[in-house]
Order: sequence, then C-alpha cells, then structure tokens
Amino acid sequence: MSDLFSVKGKVALVTGGTSGIGQMIARGLVENGARTYIVGRSVQTCTDAAKELSQYGECLPLPGDLSTMAGVEAVIAALCAKEKQLDILVNNAGAMYDAPLDEFTEEGWDSIIDLNLKSVFFLSQKALPLLRAAVAANEQASVINIGSVGGLRVGPKENYSYQAAKAGLHHLTGSLAKRLGPENIIVNAIAPGFFESRLTSAKDLPPAVLQMVPRRRMGNPDDIVGAVIYLSSRAASFVAGAVIPVSGGMTL
Repeated sequence: MSDLFSVKGKVALVTGGTSGIGQMIARGLVENGARTYIVGRSVQTCTDAAKELSQYGECLPLPGDLSTMAGVEAVIAALCAKEKQLDILVNNAGAMYDAPLDEFTEEGWDSIIDLNLKSVFFLSQKALPLLRAAVAANEQASVINIGSVGGLRVGPKENYSYQAAKAGLHHLTGSLAKRLGPENIIVNAIAPGFFESRLTSAKDLPPAVLQMVPRRRMGNPDDIVGAVIYLSSRAASFVAGAVIPVSGGMTL
C-alpha cells in the first residue's frame, strides 16, 4: 500500500505554496519525499517559506506573479532551467474579492478571473512538455486544481467573480482531463471547504457558520494533504475529471 500511495522521488510544483492551503499541501508533499517547488509573488516570502519547509524535506522557492501571461511563462521557464520533468502540478494560487452587487468593480472581476481561472489554464498548458516528460519516465503525471466548495454551491458572501471562477475551474478540470487522459496526464480537482488561510480564519467564523458543516469543524492539514497525496499517486490512476469535495460534508 505504501508503494501505491507513494510520491517519493517525484517533482512537484505548488502555486500559492507560501501560506494557507498551499503551504499545507507543499509540506505534505515535501514530508512524503517529493522535491517540491513553491510559487509566490514575493521573493522574500517565497524564499522564507521554502526555507521553513526544507526542514521536512526538499523544498525550493520559485517566485513569480501568475496573474499575467508573462509571469506564467517566467515561472515555467525558471522550472525548465532546473528540472527535465514535472510529475505533480498543484494549481492552488488564488484570491478573493467581495463587494455589494451594485458596487462590484470591473477590476474586482478581472483580477480574480485572471488568477483563479485563466492562470490555471495557461500554466497547465505551458507545463505540458514537463508533464509529458514525466509520463515518459514514470508512466503518468498528475494535475490537481484547487477549486472551492464556493464553486459547488452559492455561499453567503457577494464574491461573484470568485464563485464563477471556481465553478469554471471545476468544469475546466473535466475538459483538461478528457483531452489529457489518453496521454496519461491525470487531471482532477479538490473543492475545499473551510480551512485556515488568508481568505478564511477560524476567529472570523461565527459558530452558526460551522453549523453548516456536518463535521462541525474546519479542515486541518491532514485533510487536504490526504486528498492531494491520493490524487498524486498511482492509487488514483483511474480517477480523471473528478471534483472531490473536502468540506466536511458542506455539499450535502
């Protein structure tokens, strides 16, 4: 079983890996033997996070701004200069903007769509040569898109572009899975519920909100890492185009 779920020796890239869910995922991959690159906008923050995670294994910083095409291309070029293949791509980088409907701005729409949806498509596209090289070496590669329970159900916040982007990301996952499945590039998504992050904090959640969660708690690192390790390993080689809710039952 340990071999079936192993990611040891694989090369992984986690976007938005300097904090929150992304950092949880990066640490889980590092601890389980994957050489893991983390992407963040701030050079200093990215370097510091990689140094912290390096106490658990091999973690390297790859600073970059994925909100622009130039930034996406620069990140992939930097990775190509260091690696010949990419076994695991975790598209986690994201942001949120909310405002009353009458006051919602074009910038608030475009910035979220660009980072949460557009960048995922083009980063995955530009990473294809590295993913295909991983297939040639190890028979399969994995792309994991981090969506949201907000893409599965309408929440209480007026974060229109965020929910639209995450719902679009779930559908994009299926489109990529259908196209890339025959090449042994396995594409799936995870839809997290409430996890401690820059976007969601336990101290900001009223008790009534947690009553929406059948498990009556926020997610912890093991919850998200377990799903990522599964989707990154041979154990999930016949799972493609799935959107797995890791939400404590919020989608019920």
